[in-house]
Amino acid sequence: MSELDNFTPELTADGSFTFFSQEFGESFHSHYGARQESFLKFVEPTQLALKANQPKLRILDICYGLGYNTAAALETIWSVNPDCDVEVIGLELNASVPQAAIAHHLFDTWKYKYTTILTQLAYEQQVQTNHLRSELLIGDARTTIRQVYHSGFRADAIFLDPFSPPQCPHLWTIEFIQQLALCLHKDGLLATYSCAAAVRTALLTAGLEIGSTPPVGRRTPGTVAAHPRGVGDREMGRRGEVFQQFPPSPTLLLSPSSYPLSQSEQEHLLTRAAIPYRDPELKDLPDFILRRRQQEQQASSLEPTSRWRKRWY
Repeated sequence: MSELDNFTPELTADGSFTFFSQEFGESFHSHYGARQESFLKFVEPTQLALKANQPKLRILDICYGLGYNTAAALETIWSVNPDCDVEVIGLELNASVPQAAIAHHLFDTWKYKYTTILTQLAYEQQVQTNHLRSELLIGDARTTIRQVYHSGFRADAIFLDPFSPPQCPHLWTIEFIQQLALCLHKDGLLATYSCAAAVRTALLTAGLEIGSTPPVGRRTPGTVAAHPRGVGDREMGRRGEVFQQFPPSPTLLLSPSSYPLSQSEQEHLLTRAAIPYRDPELKDLPDFILRRRQQEQQASSLEPTSRWRKRWY
């Protein structure tokens, strides 16, 4: 029996398919729409349609998975500027996941033009064409992210798309997100579907500014992050600030001074939920990372999150 047989396509509300992970006990996407998530949670917040007129763009896709986020990015960029040179690095633990997406013809529902590219990337882990250079690094992202940093790669867009923090805490820690911040270009944008206070605290601790992206198929927003404006390479990572809802118009650029987080979101960052996940050596087991945070929460004098929730919901 092939490992590809472990993945059974599940239909989502927008007509696209996802997989369910037995290992993490979660689907790779929400049932509201796998395809729309890639565009609305990752591509739009990182403003790739606006940036596509640049001669070159670099994308770092954390937890490449089925390849949907990279697919949506390429489609968006090349629909605006077919001559844009794109460089993509994807980090993925299990090579069977993108291979299963191809084997099950999941991109057929997209009517996707670049399936040949994604097929080569899934099976050979690298692609080189006239306008694309792409590499898929297989292994623990905590290790491969250092490889990305030392290569000098600085992303215009980072897609942070692991399974949820309770299921995959090692890819939401302060230390891992600090590595991502180092790989983010000074004018780049990082997007994630998560609005967890612990994740936002980690982004702030990494020296990034944060804001909320509009909810997509669910009540909760996502998060977008950037280096403070006017910050040079040597200053990146000093301290983060908070700003609010990502502007709905694609012509408006991320502005920390103009978009403060809502009052409830700011107060959420002052509760025990905001205590971040920690992994000092970037090698702890997930269960240990969870226990460490639980112990820190139990010893904390911060407001209980339940009290904040009663106040706002």
